[in-house]
Amino acid sequence: MIGDWFWKWSKENPKNIYGPGILIGAIGGAVFVGAMIVTWGQPYETTTQQTGPRGTAMGVVKFTSDIEAGNPSVASYAETIAAAAASEAEVVDSPVSDELTRAMREWTGIPTLFSAREDSYQNTVASMMIGMTQAINSEWDGHVGDTGVNCYTCHRGEAVPSGIWFQVHPAVEVMEGWGAVQNRVTAVSQFTSLPSDALPKLLVEDGRITVHDLDPRVANEPGDPTWQDTERTFSLMNYFSNSLNTNCTFCHNSRAFYDTAEVTPQWATASIGIQMVRELNVDYLSALDGILPEERLGPILGDTPKAACMTCHKGYQKPIADQDLQSVDMVSGWSEIGAE
Repeated sequence: MIGDWFWKWSKENPKNIYGPGILIGAIGGAVFVGAMIVTWGQPYETTTQQTGPRGTAMGVVKFTSDIEAGNPSVASYAETIAAAAASEAEVVDSPVSDELTRAMREWTGIPTLFSAREDSYQNTVASMMIGMTQAINSEWDGHVGDTGVNCYTCHRGEAVPSGIWFQVHPAVEVMEGWGAVQNRVTAVSQFTSLPSDALPKLLVEDGRITVHDLDPRVANEPGDPTWQDTERTFSLMNYFSNSLNTNCTFCHNSRAFYDTAEVTPQWATASIGIQMVRELNVDYLSALDGILPEERLGPILGDTPKAACMTCHKGYQKPIADQDLQSVDMVSGWSEIGAE
């Protein structure tokens, strides 16, 4: 039952009784744990958020303990607003109103945001970001809903939000073309070897989010989806999954990923979000070129920071929501950011 290798090894190593014992014990332990999981089930309680019709596997499975823990951003935001409202910190003279300065402090959680110098780049950037926030709340309610966004949605008390990204391609400097943007692990490709130019091509430029022909060995005609389109799409979908901590079936039907007639409502929300992010990156964030100092630019190409799903969501389906996915109202009472 054990095998001839055991008896041969024991004969050649008569004084070493631990080697095969450890190996057999480890294998036996793994088999036992696997058998217990199969027969007794997952030891940690889970729950499923259904996103599509029953029987289609369109849902997101979560550990109940993670859901009960909630999103810490909710409590953090409440504490930030309370602290800012009670603060008696000196109001900085700035080219904007004291009311807006106070509001910006509360939204961002940053004690001093504006500079007393009118020619400071911080003032220019802050004004542009206010315009961006107004645009999101007034033009992109199909993605942000009635809850809207304010500066805290991204900044969370930091002058530079987490989840921003810069261009890193060509990732392989000794090659050109398609070979220069793939098969090297980068942060922009979510530490995979998928294309490192997926975010610039699809969330700044108007690149195609699609996959190649479903039939094998089909000759590409002009205008057909290419393998490059497909791999960039895979890279973007992986980024979506990590940004929202969900799986593919949060948006797609597992038996027909490609069929837009069989997707979930979240797919439509995400599609609007893609258009929104493209506009923000082109009209607002790329416009910071020549305004931001060198230390705020990308370390490789010196480009301006760009936004994407992670910038707001930070690993949650909704950026700031309780355990029941009820979003915190981010705009009521703030006429300065376009909310009624």
